[in-house]
Amino acid sequence: MTAAKPTLGNFLRSFRRERHWTLREMSARAGIPSSTLAKVEHDRLSLTYDRLVQLAERVQLPIFRLFSPTEDSPRPNSPIGSARRSIGRLADAPRSSTPGYDNYELCAELRQKRMLPSMTLVRTRELGELQRDHGEQFIYVLYGCVEVHTEFYAPALLTAGECIYIDMDMAYGCIAAENCDEASVLRVLACSTR
Repeated sequence: MTAAKPTLGNFLRSFRRERHWTLREMSARAGIPSSTLAKVEHDRLSLTYDRLVQLAERVQLPIFRLFSPTEDSPRPNSPIGSARRSIGRLADAPRSSTPGYDNYELCAELRQKRMLPSMTLVRTRELGELQRDHGEQFIYVLYGCVEVHTEFYAPALLTAGECIYIDMDMAYGCIAAENCDEASVLRVLACSTR
């Protein structure tokens, strides 16, 4: 008998119960209707990337936990973390979409990851509110041109073949550059649990 595949719904339900919160309490904390959270917990609905960021920030949960819903991270030198592999195909990758972005989580079936690889299509030219998380992020432009905005530096204009490495404790955002309808970037997040 195989173990059940971890899902966002199972993880959120466990997370909520560990804190002894009702759905209504979780809803008030997260700013997401309890009916929506109930559907997510029963794997009948998914959340957009923006909603996942909102949820993580408001319930003080590192966002990477929502993309890799497991109980614990592997210990260094453990067999779980030493001989694993995963082949990621865009066609099989779970997708979360907003009007300005399509994010594809790569190698999603691999549990207890230490980093989160994804491919993101960037269409928006509106910066909006910068986001902040714990950890580091590597962004490599596959095609098109993006502007990466950060809290303490001037915007960086990156074209295909260029990359940036940023500390996510510093607020950041990524938009399509002027005269670019769509850009594709490979993102690798190495998140900390502090």
